Amino acid sequence: MAKTKTVFFCKECGYETAKWLGQCPGCHQWNTLVEEKVGPASGKKMVRAGNRPKMTGLFEVSMEEEDRMSSGIPELNRVLGGGIVKGSLVLVGGDPGIGKSTLLLQICRNLANEGKKIVYVSGEESLKQIKMRADRLGGFEKEVYLLCETDIDAAAEAIRESRPDMVVVDSVQTMSSEQVTSAAGSVSQVREVTSVLMQLAKEEGIAIFIVGHVTKEGVVAGPKTLEHMVDTVLYFEGEQNAVYRILRGVKNRFGSTNEIGVFEMKEKGLYEVTNPSQVMLDGRPLDASGSVVVCSMEGTRPLLIEIQALVSPTSFNMPRRTSVGIDYNRVNLLLAVLEKKAGMQLGGCDAYVNLAGGMRLGEPAIDLGIICAIISSYRNLPVHPGTMIFGEVGLTGEVRGVSYVEQRLTEAVKMGFTRCILPKTNEESLGEKIKNQIQILGVSNIREVIEIL
Repeated sequence: MAKTKTVFFCKECGYETAKWLGQCPGCHQWNTLVEEKVGPASGKKMVRAGNRPKMTGLFEVSMEEEDRMSSGIPELNRVLGGGIVKGSLVLVGGDPGIGKSTLLLQICRNLANEGKKIVYVSGEESLKQIKMRADRLGGFEKEVYLLCETDIDAAAEAIRESRPDMVVVDSVQTMSSEQVTSAAGSVSQVREVTSVLMQLAKEEGIAIFIVGHVTKEGVVAGPKTLEHMVDTVLYFEGEQNAVYRILRGVKNRFGSTNEIGVFEMKEKGLYEVTNPSQVMLDGRPLDASGSVVVCSMEGTRPLLIEIQALVSPTSFNMPRRTSVGIDYNRVNLLLAVLEKKAGMQLGGCDAYVNLAGGMRLGEPAIDLGIICAIISSYRNLPVHPGTMIFGEVGLTGEVRGVSYVEQRLTEAVKMGFTRCILPKTNEESLGEKIKNQIQILGVSNIREVIEIL
């Protein structure tokens, strides 16, 4: 009889090694390797001629309109690429208490009211706890079937017998399989459970949502391969004490990965925010230096958001640089450009850059807005409150063009802005219609921006 093999897995990234190490070579975290037993591989499986898989031609595969289901939440449909795809496996991650279970229960309610058969599998909460949340949300008109089970094999068998349209598994770290000897939530168990659910979704054509806990670094607990196994990965972002939540798709085999959905947490669940730009600009100071409004594209949606900068003299030899919601290295790069190409002496000043509203943006189009916010704070001169700014800034101080210019300007006009500072290359491609609605100020380098400000 073959011996059981013992290996060590990293709880953070899933790195596998034959011996214990203090620091994981994959993610460089300390004391994250755990010992797990791996059973011997079974003998080679013989496939008879009658059981060989049959190939199907590409043109033989038929597509139907019913391959997607509407979740009843337009913001979620946008992030998913148009709706819930039958036979898909969706991973929903986020901090504890952010609203993952609430959102999924709302989806169950909407689909059940439309006549779909829904199964909610819970390994964390009892039936009464789920009932209490459902009563708080309200609006349940038809039955949603509940199953409290931690054995994935028993849950999969019950799902096959009931043949539902959608299944929710809350959460993947609480489920376990008898085929694996390690404890629930370990790397091996998470892999095995996800594999069983993926096979179930593809064979039965059932849309399955699984909830995944996150680590202190903000990634789904378990190996990184978990995200590669599923079809779609959604992350809930936001603070527990804040009312707004952002649902972001970081992987989607059926749509764009740049779309976001904005929700507001209220007493009776999550409500959609149809105009995120208005929400992000509420409370914006109109006559304060260091405050500018930029436009970033999140998928196909233009989003207006405020960038704040504070530049103040420092009494220390090493000036402090801090950024919130924006890449720290990008801010340092733009500060160096201002010192070299604009002659601004920022080496003796602390610089703080903040993206209001709890958002995180990485689009290069906000570079010009960061530059203008720093200049405004450094010279203590407020920017005109009706001005919107966007553009990419290079290392030589040039302002490069960006995409989706007309969509950004249309959103600015909709929000009441009267002028826009943008790259000169984009100004030349604009039509007369949009130029008549808003004043366009084209710039080719940061020196021209300083003159305008």
